[in-house]
This record gives sequence, C-alpha cells and structure tokens, in this order.
Amino acid sequence: MKILKIFLVIIEMTIFATGALIIGCIIFPVLGIFIKSSKRRQVFAEIIQKSWAFFIHVMVSTKMISIHINGDLKNIKNKIIVASHPSLIDIVILIGTIPHSLCLAKKELLHNPFMKNIVKSLYIINDVEPEIFKQSAKEVLQEGYNIIIFPTGTRTLPDEKIKIHKGAAQLAIDNDINIIPINIKTDFPFLAKHKNPLNVTLQPVNYYFSRMPEIVIAKFKKEESDHIKLRKHISDKIKDSIN
Repeated sequence: MKILKIFLVIIEMTIFATGALIIGCIIFPVLGIFIKSSKRRQVFAEIIQKSWAFFIHVMVSTKMISIHINGDLKNIKNKIIVASHPSLIDIVILIGTIPHSLCLAKKELLHNPFMKNIVKSLYIINDVEPEIFKQSAKEVLQEGYNIIIFPTGTRTLPDEKIKIHKGAAQLAIDNDINIIPINIKTDFPFLAKHKNPLNVTLQPVNYYFSRMPEIVIAKFKKEESDHIKLRKHISDKIKDSIN
C-alpha cells in the first residue's frame, strides 16, 4: 500500500511538471501572439489558477491530501496575503483556491525548465533591484490582484523558531494595502523542508488553512509615525498571525 502511495506521488509530481512545461512552453507563447499585452496577465493568471485547482483536485481525489478551510478564501481581492509555509505545494493550493492571485518568485526559478516561462510571464521577481520590484508589485496591486507572500522566505518545520522578512510589511505600507494572514498547518511533514519527497503516510495528509483577522494598515499608520518602527510592528503582527 505504501508503494502505491509513493507511485502516486511520482505520478502526480510528473503531471504537475509536465503541465507546467506545456503551459509555459506552448500555451503561453501561442496565446501571447493573439492576446493584447494589457489582457495577457489576466488570461495567464486564470489559466494557472484553473490548472492548479485541477491539480489539487487530483491530489484530493486520490486521497493524497485532504484540505480543510476555516474562513472565506474565495472572495479575497486586492490584498497582500501572507501565509505560513510548511509544504512545497502551499502556493499551488493557495493560488488554486484564491482567484485573482499572483505570488513572488525567486530569480533562480527563471532557470527552472518547468517554471521559467510561467514565472517570466506572470509572477513578480523579488530578488531584483528594489525599484524594479516595487514598480512590478505596484502595477499588480493597481490591477486588483492579490499578492501571496511567504514572509518566512522558505518552508518551515513544526516548532521551528521563525524569522519574518519585512518585505510584506513594506509593500503594504508603500501601497496602503491591507494584509490577510493565513495560517497553514499539516498533520504530516509531506513535501516538507529537509524531508524525502517520497516520505508518505497511508492516510491523506490533512492541510488546515485558517484565515486570520485582517491587518489594517491605516490603523498601524495612525498609531506609529516612525517608518522603521511601523514596519516592525506590522511584521510582528504578521508573525503572531501565522505562527
């Protein structure tokens, strides 16, 4: 039975990689010829959202995972979403679940043959010149998208002391956009950091997504005028919300 689960993991990861390759190397370039640049992000984002929602449906249907959501994730719009990050597929579940959402991506993903065209076409590279990053994020937020950020910067292990990067707080301050924290927990370290990706359990891995109270930026700005302290207070609130 465990061998079957391992086989399913391999098959499903192959499906994801193949789908990303087809979308990035065939579908996006072909559609890019016919779709105006002003509409391109909208169409591409919808394709990714639907394809990743389908992939998650496959994982749930094969009893690889089970997803439990506390709070409304379907009707979030034009927010900065911050989330804890226990698993490799957290971003796939979030984008597959929350419409009209994009995420930050590291520049190194531009060298990933499966993801580079998707990242280049759609997502925000966060390790570039600060002004380029700020402008890219501002454009996305002005178009009404959500930006999903993992403020820990990497996957974390249970009970690990986490460090919060201040980029999410800075984006919220710069753009006067409120923050929606989402606490993600799992009951098994599936696709976790430093774990074998073929480390499986016979039962579906439970993913718990809890939408936490919105962090209202105007309230923090009203209470604190010093920029550095303001950013720290917001970052501390993020940490408390997702930890």
